[in-house]
Amino acid sequence: MYFTNEHHTFRQSLRDFLEKEVRPNIEQWEKDGEIPRSLYDKFGQMGYFGLMFPEAYGGLDLDFFYSVVYHEEIARMNSGGLGAALGAHSYLALTHLNHQGTEEQKQKYLVPGILGKSIGALAITEPFGGSDVQALRTTATRDGQHFIVNGSKTFITNGVNSDYIVTAVKMDARKKAITMLIIDRDSEGLSATKLNKLGWRASDTGEIAFQDVRVPVENVLGVEGQGFFYIMHHFVSERLTLALGGMAAADYALEVTLKYMREREAFGRPINKFQELRHRVAQMASEIEMNRYFIYHLCQRFQDGEYIVKEASMAKLLATQLCDRVCYDCLQMHGGYGFMEDYPLARMFRDSRLGTIGGGTSEIMKEIIAKMVIDGNVY
Repeated sequence: MYFTNEHHTFRQSLRDFLEKEVRPNIEQWEKDGEIPRSLYDKFGQMGYFGLMFPEAYGGLDLDFFYSVVYHEEIARMNSGGLGAALGAHSYLALTHLNHQGTEEQKQKYLVPGILGKSIGALAITEPFGGSDVQALRTTATRDGQHFIVNGSKTFITNGVNSDYIVTAVKMDARKKAITMLIIDRDSEGLSATKLNKLGWRASDTGEIAFQDVRVPVENVLGVEGQGFFYIMHHFVSERLTLALGGMAAADYALEVTLKYMREREAFGRPINKFQELRHRVAQMASEIEMNRYFIYHLCQRFQDGEYIVKEASMAKLLATQLCDRVCYDCLQMHGGYGFMEDYPLARMFRDSRLGTIGGGTSEIMKEIIAKMVIDGNVY
């Protein structure tokens, strides 16, 4: 009920593209700790960065279920880092530019971003605060026609190799009002260090330092002081895509495991004949399907413009926790082979851990939900 023939055709085309251009290279990109710029160019040529953006800027202006297909197929590549790097560019940085950018900013950053000619990053989290967005310390002080930016960001996807960074700053360290700035990578005083991660290894994740970085006043994104509200607004789409990614990764982990169970024998029969394992599969398959249709329903409501902060937080909470459990159990079903890096479950197990942390931890999701359900708060 959610997908048309056009969606199915797009899925097959995207899957063919990924099998040709991505899967043969995943192992090398995982070792390199980044994906090459040439891949962004290929994605741009195919229109994958412009699925939901206006045609006036080179996008395709398609419905949100093309993005659903996109995230589900990316998950099948078994590289959380791949999805993170591409997603941070198109579903974070470009989303902020599309909604809050001026015409000049869109022409300078959004248009080449959709084409894959420039790479964006979104920088909010800092060494001393992640979940508490209003506690950030990076400041921007007005100096004529520039702002002087000082501070640091951490855990930033594309933090090292991006061309520009959509950055959350405070104009006054004593106040809570947040402003979004577009900061060019080649700005003097900006430096970045790549971080060594447990999972999502194909994405470059960096710690960024700003030391007296001069940013033109025309690089303010949206209205000064409204950054917190922009961040909260876009958290809905981010959490929906994280929920999608968690559900799709769990689904793929189960698919891989079912294939292994058909081929692996113990005590003279395939291990998919053992009741204990069969019942675990039944439980996982049921929970994946329940999550799938809850998320699809929310995607439809999101596309219709409904306010779904609470529900998106619920989806993100449940789907990423499910992914954790499924990857754990699927690795167990592989036995000793599940612990080997030559088999896919080792990476799935490592990558699944970030789902309950990035984009708002499970604990923060619960607090948001509790405040809305118990206290009647509206975000």
